[in-house]
Amino acid sequence: MSTPKIDVQVISSGILSDDVLMLGESLMKQWKIPAQQHLSLQFGSFRHSVTIVPVPRYEGLRISQTLARRMGIYSGTPLRIQYKSTTRTFTLGPLIGVLISRDNPEQLDKPFGDITMFCREVTDACRSQGAYVYFFTPNGIGSNLSSVEGWVYTKGWHKLNLPAPDVVNNRLTSRKLENRPIVQQFMREIKNQFGSQVFNEKFLDKSEVFDALKKESSLQKYLPESHTLHNYTMLKSMCSRYNSVFLKPVRGSLGKGIIRLTHIGPDSWQASYATVGGTKRQSFNNLIKLFSTISGKMKTVRYLIQQGLSLIEVGGRPVDFRALTQKNASGKWAITSIVARTAGNHQFVSNLARGGTLSTVKESVAKSNLPVQFRGDASLRLSKAALDIARGIDTYIPAHFGELGIDLALDNTGRVWLLEVNSKPSKNDNTPLKEGKIRPSVRMMIQYARYIAGF
Repeated sequence: MSTPKIDVQVISSGILSDDVLMLGESLMKQWKIPAQQHLSLQFGSFRHSVTIVPVPRYEGLRISQTLARRMGIYSGTPLRIQYKSTTRTFTLGPLIGVLISRDNPEQLDKPFGDITMFCREVTDACRSQGAYVYFFTPNGIGSNLSSVEGWVYTKGWHKLNLPAPDVVNNRLTSRKLENRPIVQQFMREIKNQFGSQVFNEKFLDKSEVFDALKKESSLQKYLPESHTLHNYTMLKSMCSRYNSVFLKPVRGSLGKGIIRLTHIGPDSWQASYATVGGTKRQSFNNLIKLFSTISGKMKTVRYLIQQGLSLIEVGGRPVDFRALTQKNASGKWAITSIVARTAGNHQFVSNLARGGTLSTVKESVAKSNLPVQFRGDASLRLSKAALDIARGIDTYIPAHFGELGIDLALDNTGRVWLLEVNSKPSKNDNTPLKEGKIRPSVRMMIQYARYIAGF
């Protein structure tokens, strides 16, 4: 039976006692909720003993002002309800917490900087689906892990103390914040104490992804040869097999720090570095000199060395594809969007931060140098690859993911290759954000949160 969505009305504590709820009579009959008996009220980590009084010809829920304040609920909040007779528990929810990197209480119109509009969009999606969402930073986690200082939106942004959530969507953008002891302890404790779910709970390292996917024979066709670069022997071995190789920081993002090595003559190589202003190039007349230049960087950065690919191009600029895969309302991986990204002028990486441009798969393939016979089912092959890879990550990496940004490429024979997987995909990478519009990616995220919370 699907959980009904109701509006919560807040009544003065002088009229309604804190341990009494008033609920529409028809809902009580439908869910077989006993009247006037002690039950446990649950909202995230919040627990309270209540009795429920039926109200004829009424579809909502009434609670006292004091109780609403303790729960962090405003009057008119739409929520879902469920009742479990085995534990005599009446649950409101789902309560969703979105863990973000920073807030600025001084800027009440834009407390989360560039992602404030995305947070409004999540709030709107939750209201339409009967879920309650708040946004919190690592600094909002206190020593009492059953309570969090978070932000809610209702006629403006407000900071409140709220119960620990049923579901956490981890949108931290730095490993340093994610690895803070308070964050790790919080995620561990709420899972153990309250049965909370945390998704996108960790960053993915490039080498971890490729090593995991190699274990599945059906996925190997998508994987360019890749190894962690430890020494000169490994560099020499890869450079002897391929005309170009890429060195990618194992923990990099947005194309930062990528080096392309290209064979330009007998024993001579060119290193191309992606910078914000364009590509910087340096030539070496032997590999040992090249390695000695890189080995300085290797003291602080771990690199993945990867087979170079002949990517399709539009006007001489390489094209790759970002697939957003998300788990849906029944917990299955689905494709939300795939967009083509064409590298900016004088760049060999396609990231938007480096001047890349977006287009549809169909448009970019039509304009590209991909031979006509390989164009027809390009979208289908990219979709299949993205879903195969998302399922592979789920199977072989022991962490909970609800959405993944999967970067794919087509070579000039139409073969699909995996470039990298991002466990914190940007929300501005697929469709433009407009005021009041709820994108499919946000709607899907809330549907999945409801699914794992049991609502």
